[in-house]
Amino acid sequence: MAEVASIPNTGLLKFYSAAPSYENILVSVVGTKKNVGVIQLNRPKALNALCKPLFVELGKAVKEFDSDSSIAAIIITGNEKAFAAGADIKEMQNNTYSSNQKAGFLQEWEDVSNCGKPIIAAVNGFALGGGCELAMLCDIIYAGEKAKFGQPEINIGTIPGAGGTQRLPRYVGKSKAMEIVLTGNFIDAHEAEKMGLVSRVFPVDKLLEETVKLAERIGTHSPLVVKMAKQSVNQAFETTLKSGLLYEKSIFYGTFATEDRKEGMTAFIEKRPPNFKNE
Repeated sequence: MAEVASIPNTGLLKFYSAAPSYENILVSVVGTKKNVGVIQLNRPKALNALCKPLFVELGKAVKEFDSDSSIAAIIITGNEKAFAAGADIKEMQNNTYSSNQKAGFLQEWEDVSNCGKPIIAAVNGFALGGGCELAMLCDIIYAGEKAKFGQPEINIGTIPGAGGTQRLPRYVGKSKAMEIVLTGNFIDAHEAEKMGLVSRVFPVDKLLEETVKLAERIGTHSPLVVKMAKQSVNQAFETTLKSGLLYEKSIFYGTFATEDRKEGMTAFIEKRPPNFKNE
């Protein structure tokens, strides 16, 4: 049974579409071209705590949008109180080292990181622990001015386990990451922007509208080349500068095998908008 998923706190026109029914997320398609997929975490009573069923659904929705040729970019968001206030502590309370190893605990998170299309996190409220890690899994983070970020796992006798100790230093540097992880302190949206964790900060009621504008702007480009560009930027986090430059050049050369590259340069010379075909 399908449901019509709506997006709160936005002045956007209601370009909503029927979406598969989920228990822990709402899914919709928005934008003037209906090419932006939106996934809203929907466990408001638990401040969108990231239980396994939620992440299974999130991964499924991301993969479905990734395989849909009509979708240019994906937005993950929550509500005004919380993007996601961490993992579900009650769910993991009785986990053991052995059970985590055998079950591959948190492996569902790879569905988000493996997505080929750009994913933008629109963060209002708390993005703590797993919520901060989920935001960092995304390619771009936009934040509402009241957003709070943090990795408070140290307060409950553990450490970040879904990328917090690895991605955070790459965003903000070692010293800041150490301070955040070892104290468990929160940082506000403007501080997060200043240290490079967040791209831009907006009023709470404008956040999703601005995030959709960004997604639509990305959607004006060649989907194939956008994917190639994302791969190349991500490679910078995985390798040395020398290896990364070689990788970038190989991807750059590869764009010359596409019709979209030819169309883009031809349109530029002819002073007209390009008509990309994703080929």
